[in-house]
Amino acid sequence: MIKPELLAPAGNFTKLVTAVYYGADAVYVGGKDLSLRSYSDNFSDEELEKAVGFCHARGKKLYVTLNIYAKNSDFDRICDRLKFLESIDADAVIISDPGVIYLAKKIAPKLKIHISTQANTLNKYSAKFWADQGASRIILARELSLKEIAEIRDFLPDNVELEAFCHGAMCISYSGRCLLSDYFANRSSNRGECVQACRWNYSLRERNSDGEWYDITEDTNGSYILNSKDLNMISELDSMTSAGICSFKIEGRMKSEYYLATVVNAYRRAFDSLYINGTDYKKDGLFEKELLKTNHRTFTKAYAFEKRDDTVNYADSQSAGERTFTALVLDYDEVKKTALIEMRNRFAVGDELELLTPYDNLNEKITVTELTDTDKNAVSDAKIVQQKLYLKTDVILHAGDILRK
Repeated sequence: MIKPELLAPAGNFTKLVTAVYYGADAVYVGGKDLSLRSYSDNFSDEELEKAVGFCHARGKKLYVTLNIYAKNSDFDRICDRLKFLESIDADAVIISDPGVIYLAKKIAPKLKIHISTQANTLNKYSAKFWADQGASRIILARELSLKEIAEIRDFLPDNVELEAFCHGAMCISYSGRCLLSDYFANRSSNRGECVQACRWNYSLRERNSDGEWYDITEDTNGSYILNSKDLNMISELDSMTSAGICSFKIEGRMKSEYYLATVVNAYRRAFDSLYINGTDYKKDGLFEKELLKTNHRTFTKAYAFEKRDDTVNYADSQSAGERTFTALVLDYDEVKKTALIEMRNRFAVGDELELLTPYDNLNEKITVTELTDTDKNAVSDAKIVQQKLYLKTDVILHAGDILRK
């Protein structure tokens, strides 16, 4: 079995390092403009070049989004960006606009083209069209079943890859092509400025009434009538692989460092288990349990099995995870049995912390017995955000590990 690619998002360089540390094979990022996540930190040109070097030095790949629906006024910047990405040896550029694809082939011919999910590829003939335009990979629309994906795979040349989302937030609109944000806030989703209006709580009234609002839900939370559940395919990695998907994409360039670490770690372990144990990997409940430990909405398999699998989450906008990101490990001294950590959420002496790590001691418990600041003063209650502290523990830790409770 060939191991598929685990593809993770990164909204900034710190998150890129986290994604790679926890097991991503490739990372997708955006520049400061021209992509669909304008409100994440994103990468300057200097950071993009550094990111390519960081990934390549570790045998990983870096893909860069350039997937806005472009206007004429955008093309001078797009031209410069394409030439730059080719010059720094980015592994591919993710594009949705045919005009940008046309330009990329002319001015950056060595740069691989991945067709964005925004292009809404739903059938084998569309996929073949993009292949004929020189695309090396097609990121499929989320509204496809695995059966339909297999049919697309069989119709394409072997050298054209298929990528699909396996986890994360879903858009209520086809392939994310939404107009709500533009209508409500004058911020275009298709140009990277989405306000996520689909996550808002809505009420309803009849136009010609005297203004009375109607209850359309029985609970007190209101109605999230456009609010999709989160995709979770960790128990279907074998089915996705059999359908011909070679790259498994996690959504979330706007998500937190802790979310990214938790989800990438769970999928990395699941893929490694699938590679060794085959479909028996599903018997290990660890992977699903890990995904519950960070913020998420109710999970769904969406359209994978030819039906719309109850995709709307009516109860709330998001559910809290079962764990809290407490501290980031910066260093560990095996001789002194002491870790240098950076506090993220309040904890105290006597608390039990749980280890999130890509190493074998995942979920090992640490009871906080001795805590000092960098001036060696004893600390009983860690309540200063991002304060650096020394934690005494026999548990072997590594820089990049996360402590949670």
